[in-house]
Amino acid sequence: MSLPVFIGDEVSAQGYRLAGLKTLVPGEDDLLALISRGCEQAPLVLIDASLVQHIPAAALDELLAGIAPPVVIVPAVRGAAPLADIATRLRRQLGVLE
Repeated sequence: MSLPVFIGDEVSAQGYRLAGLKTLVPGEDDLLALISRGCEQAPLVLIDASLVQHIPAAALDELLAGIAPPVVIVPAVRGAAPLADIATRLRRQLGVLE
């Protein structure tokens, strides 16, 4: 059985590694490649919120709307990147944004 994957900075990755997850730390240009690799290998992919700004909006929407594997944006440990309003994000993905 494969392990869930966390993609984020090295400090956060250490904590997730201690919790038993596989971790990937992206460089400057390989974020989308790492996310793609994580989605191919893992039953669940967790992405640090601080990386969301580096993912094109269309690619992010596609990742979050996918069913297998589930992709979840987790709060940044350092609290530098706020999470988007989940209600607005869900309405936009469902096509019912007012």
